[in-house]
Amino acid sequence: MGVRDFLERLRPSGTPGAAALSGVPADDVAERSAELEAVLAELAGVESEVARITQEAAAEARRRQEAAAEQARAMIAAARRDATAEQHAVAASARSRAREDTVARMVAANQEATAIAERARTRTPELVDRVVAEARAELASMWVGAP
Repeated sequence: MGVRDFLERLRPSGTPGAAALSGVPADDVAERSAELEAVLAELAGVESEVARITQEAAAEARRRQEAAAEQARAMIAAARRDATAEQHAVAASARSRAREDTVARMVAANQEATAIAERARTRTPELVDRVVAEARAELASMWVGAP
């Protein structure tokens, strides 16, 4: 305790004026310390409880993080499997459409070839007759002008 604290204790407790009982004020620091000791003693138990709850919360947070990470890995693996299956399905569908397109083009080509063959069959006699007539005319002109 310093000199100032000592002198503070000797200061009159009342205001100057009418006669009153004088005395030394109570030690406020000691009274406050006594009051706080009980509260602080109760807080010691609370501090240990807070530490226990904090440790449990940290353990639970780690457990949840690990579970979430495992769930995320499982979801990624499932998504990759689904993506691969979808890619195969799309490729099979594209091959099927390509086959259908090829068959349709082949049918159209066969129909066109049949139409061309039919035109050739119907036009061939006329063309042969024309070529033969021109050949005869050419040969006739050669005979006529021959010495």
